[in-house]
Amino acid sequence: MKVLFIGDVFGKAGREVLRESLPEIFKSEKPDFTVANAENSAGGKGLTQKVADELFAAGCDALTLGDHAWDRKEILEIIDDERIVRPLNFPPGCPGHGRTSLERDGQKLTVVSLMGRTFIERPLDCPFQTIGREKFDGAAIVDFHAEATSEKIAMKWFLAGKVSAIIGTHTHIPTDDMEIVDGTAYMTDCGMTGPFDSVIGVDKNIILKRFLTGFPARFEAAMGDARLNAVLVEIDAGRATGIKKIRVKKAEM
Repeated sequence: MKVLFIGDVFGKAGREVLRESLPEIFKSEKPDFTVANAENSAGGKGLTQKVADELFAAGCDALTLGDHAWDRKEILEIIDDERIVRPLNFPPGCPGHGRTSLERDGQKLTVVSLMGRTFIERPLDCPFQTIGREKFDGAAIVDFHAEATSEKIAMKWFLAGKVSAIIGTHTHIPTDDMEIVDGTAYMTDCGMTGPFDSVIGVDKNIILKRFLTGFPARFEAAMGDARLNAVLVEIDAGRATGIKKIRVKKAEM
């Protein structure tokens, strides 16, 4: 089984580079399932029905969320869609679900969204204890949406041998530490699919002014130098046998 995981899709630029890149990736890599983190896909914050439909139409089988899950009220219209996965360790009573199952041609993949707590100001249950209570049968991939590299690496050791892959998201900066530990593929952060002529997706001039003056400003998604960052994980009998980076640059968007 091959699973394509696409890092944080940011705004219109991210959606466009994803849509343009996937046909060639599908042709060359032939993934069985495609999962994308979509918590920044609608204007840089949140997810809407229209944007979700666009990503599904482009070829995504499941969309994971993170700390911006509730930023748009429209999410409540689609949060019960089995293909949309919010963090598993949101407190009890939150709508939606933290894991889902994908099936195709006799193959099954469990997709889990999980969120870290270090440096993230959100009411969250412990990600370690939450996922430690889960049972997995066969292939399972975890999107660990977290800020601290230490928390992500700790999760690697906690889940090693228990899931097929742990792919980090949230910081938008791709790391160079792919490895397989006891049958579990790991990468601290997959990186961003979006505009790199920016500061992690936001118009760089807005961010520079904020750093220079401290004056608040409304963030706006940038558009230039769109790139796709993804990883392809190969899984056999629930255990990862390979992981590789996939990066596509579309300079003119």
